[in-house]
Amino acid sequence: MTSYKLEAGTAQHIGNRPQQNDRVALMTGARAPGYVLAVLSDGIAGAAGAEQVLHTAKQVFDEFKPGDRPSVERLQQLLRDIVQETHLVINMNAVTTQVQAHASFVGLVLTPHGEAVWAHVGDSRLYYFHDGKCLARTSDAAYIEHLVSSDRLPPDAAKNHRKSKLLLNVMGNSRKDPFVTFGQRLDLAPNDVFLLCSDGLWHFFTDAELGAVTAKASPRQASEMLINKAGERSQGKGGNCSMAIVKLVKPVIDRP
Repeated sequence: MTSYKLEAGTAQHIGNRPQQNDRVALMTGARAPGYVLAVLSDGIAGAAGAEQVLHTAKQVFDEFKPGDRPSVERLQQLLRDIVQETHLVINMNAVTTQVQAHASFVGLVLTPHGEAVWAHVGDSRLYYFHDGKCLARTSDAAYIEHLVSSDRLPPDAAKNHRKSKLLLNVMGNSRKDPFVTFGQRLDLAPNDVFLLCSDGLWHFFTDAELGAVTAKASPRQASEMLINKAGERSQGKGGNCSMAIVKLVKPVIDRP
């Protein structure tokens, strides 16, 4: 039995781009009562890849039967399945349409047992805060290490992977499978906050700023504040900006 309730919300802004290529959603599973899946994807050169992420995530999550208490490894596999199936479909569609779609991925599963497991591909991010302090966030460090060790690239070349179509870590890269990193927290408590966001948001803030805003405000209020400040700091030149905020708060006890 958890000692908190969830407050959650999503928000987006198109920035100065001609269209919104990000997609974000909060989902419940058809066969997994009490489980929540948050998904965010940044489509590259169009929204098709990000659209496919949400479509596949819903399909996979609706088929998920957790049983009594699934292991962390099984929850990681759920997220890995979303990534791998999306990657496969995007590449199959590219063959028939002759148009390549790419997309980042951040996925977060929250269980009714006070557990959180997340996965990450590309340059969208997940942050985990407690009382406003950033205790974990996704980064490229593991992927760079993977390129150095597995592909035997010089460290400087690995750090420049975003400039290389061959090395870019996204779903839909026909030359390279996506590299998935995972994180977990198994003792969730009130005042925990998860923030999933695209680079159109995190680029303009420090970890401390994001933690402070999400700690003090409701998800809706925080998202409005962050979008407004991102627009201000980008001086009207910012890109697509998207986020999902999941906040754990103490339940209100009705007294007789």
